[in-house]
Amino acid sequence: MPPVSTLKARLEADLRESMKARNELVTSTLRMALAAVRTAEVAGKAARELTDDEVLGVLTKEAKKRREAAEAFATAGRGDSAEKERAEEQVLERYLPAQLSDPEIADLVAESLAAGGFNSMAQMGPAMKAAQAAVSGRAEGGRVAAEVRRQLA
Repeated sequence: MPPVSTLKARLEADLRESMKARNELVTSTLRMALAAVRTAEVAGKAARELTDDEVLGVLTKEAKKRREAAEAFATAGRGDSAEKERAEEQVLERYLPAQLSDPEIADLVAESLAAGGFNSMAQMGPAMKAAQAAVSGRAEGGRVAAEVRRQLA
């Protein structure tokens, strides 16, 4: 049996701490995050432990869900629900790597495009694969895709 993910163990320890402190927001957010991790562990043909990178991927998806839900609630005029979603996203962001700024994304994309010799929109797929590898989860795919499109155009 592979070792338990240290990120998952940190989530579980922080959940226990938040329960002891009776912090309902953090407790419910971490419960939701751990449920998503467990769901990912049992997805597929056989149950397995996730690596730290896989747990990070799950947390990134959950944070994105919160961000999108907050935007939807805000446009629907439900400010209270939007605030709750933003607060949950902030709890999840404690466990995610710092996001890259737009100039940093532009530099990484330029390097990966030059290294791969990509120079036309016809090469968008391979260019995105190279750019995503360079960014390695430190920026949303949409932001990376927009920059790749801008530089290939």
